[in-house]
Amino acid sequence: MDEKYEIIYIDKPEESAWEIIGRGLQDYNVQQAGADKFQRLCFALCTPNQEIVGGVLGEIYWDWCHIDLLWVKEELRGHGYGHRLLTAIEDEASRRGAKHVFLDTFSFQAPDFYRQHGYRLYGELTNFPAGHQRYFFTKELTAHDL
Repeated sequence: MDEKYEIIYIDKPEESAWEIIGRGLQDYNVQQAGADKFQRLCFALCTPNQEIVGGVLGEIYWDWCHIDLLWVKEELRGHGYGHRLLTAIEDEASRRGAKHVFLDTFSFQAPDFYRQHGYRLYGELTNFPAGHQRYFFTKELTAHDL
């Protein structure tokens, strides 16, 4: 083993390490799989005075869309806003060339919501967090004409 290098703990990695490590991994990934064509997606649910009361965040890379976050303020749930947000990001991802979508959710969040929207379970972590499950879902997107 080469003793010139040491492993150190960095207390606030967002300030330096994320950029270096992330760029290094991204460069390697591009060498192996080609350009990822990364794009961010964001749809916000807003009040008439532009207060954000929900939304969905995701990103596209290669031909996959990852839905990172979907949230609607509690008193607005059950009124179709989640459906509209999910449909908006799926449609936009498909329009931009994504063929698949994936996400994760906890058992205390919305697994049935995603099942109702055609998502298929492909993985599960039990006791994450303790007493709950973390579910991983995927779905094929329909093609859109550009």
